[in-house]
Amino acid sequence: MVAFTGRSNVGKSSLINNLVGRKKLARTSSTPGRTQVINFFKVEDKWIFVDLPGYGFAKVAKQEKARWGPMVEELLTEDRRLKLVVMIIDARREPTAIDLVMKEWLDECGVPHLVVATKADKLSSRQLQKSVIPIQDAFSCRVIPYSAATGMGKQELWQVFKRI
Repeated sequence: MVAFTGRSNVGKSSLINNLVGRKKLARTSSTPGRTQVINFFKVEDKWIFVDLPGYGFAKVAKQEKARWGPMVEELLTEDRRLKLVVMIIDARREPTAIDLVMKEWLDECGVPHLVVATKADKLSSRQLQKSVIPIQDAFSCRVIPYSAATGMGKQELWQVFKRI
């Protein structure tokens, strides 16, 4: 099982759709906070992809947001099927305080994870190269640039999945 987490509107659902080659498997929207439950998708009879509600800004009631935390925490710390968490960051933005808290929490809980920088197609090659450096520095790890529009990073990410 692979879980996908990140701020609201960072491209989690688009990344999942691109990885599996289906446009509408995971619900996408330009409005932050559309993923409001934990969604499980069986992929190739071998994988379970988990689309988690986004953290940070989302146009939903505070009570609803407060309900997400315990649900997500339980899945990430207690589900023995979980092999990896893909932490998604927008390549055009530096990590926020909440992104850093999530990374620190994953480290402290011993949850295996990697960082993927989505929306890479929205930057020139030079801009992308420059934007990945502060993300890598902030998280002290390698970052995989990804574009759901062009498929950049798709093969690299599948290679990671096949090793787990």
